[in-house]
Order: sequence, then C-alpha cells, then structure tokens
Amino acid sequence: MRSYPRNSPEAAARIVALIMVADGHVSRSEITALDRLHASTRLGLAPADTARVLRGLTEDLMCSAFAPWGSSCHISEELLLALLDEVDDPELRATTLALCMEVAHADAHLSGAEESLLALAAIHWGFQSRTAASVQWVAASVR
Repeated sequence: MRSYPRNSPEAAARIVALIMVADGHVSRSEITALDRLHASTRLGLAPADTARVLRGLTEDLMCSAFAPWGSSCHISEELLLALLDEVDDPELRATTLALCMEVAHADAHLSGAEESLLALAAIHWGFQSRTAASVQWVAASVR
C-alpha cells in the first residue's frame, strides 16, 4: 500500500476512495458526488490528483493479497486503522468523514462494508456520538 504524508490531501482522499471501493465497485453516482461536493478542492487537490489517488488505491488492492480479481476487497482492520491514522488533524478528519458519508450515500445504497468503514472511521477518529447516529440515519434512509 502506498504511503502518503500525514495529513496530506492524498491521505484524506484515499479514505474517501476506500469508501468508494468498499462495496466492490465505484459507481457513476459516487464519482458525480465527488464533483458535486467539490471534494477535491475541499481536500486541497486538483480533480486529476483525486482520480490519481483512487486509481492508485485500486492498483494497490489489485496487486496485493487483499482481493482476488473480481471480488470485493477485504482489508484488515489493522491496515484500515493505519490508513485512518494518516489523518489526525481534527478539521481534516471532519471534512473527510463528511465527504465519505455523502459519497457512500450517493448511489442510494449503503452496503455493509460502507457502513462498517464509516462506523470504524467515526469511532476511531472520536466522532462516535454524533456520527454514529448519522451513519445509522444514512443507512436507514438508503435501504
């Protein structure tokens, strides 16, 4: 897995990209949501750089033992926590989690993997009280 500097726009964008691939595919509505939300700008990247991070993540996943071709990816909680730890700035965490929630909701379906990753990020980053309720609300509203 590539390494990005702590609190870099790329580290935050990779968390958003993880939400996008959590259910095994990236939908057009998720990509549209990135544009609509101005996610790249909010994270401090150009849209082409955000696309590069997403492509890099998918390459890392395909070239590793995380998932065989054609299956959804299963990344260990240990690795997910390490990737989440690359973002420790409270404001960047809040922005990243908000973008993740919006992107996960974009296709009107919240998969179990997306819900689990959102909850893990919220708890690990210390947003559990207000975000856990939001994750549950998002999950209920898209089912």
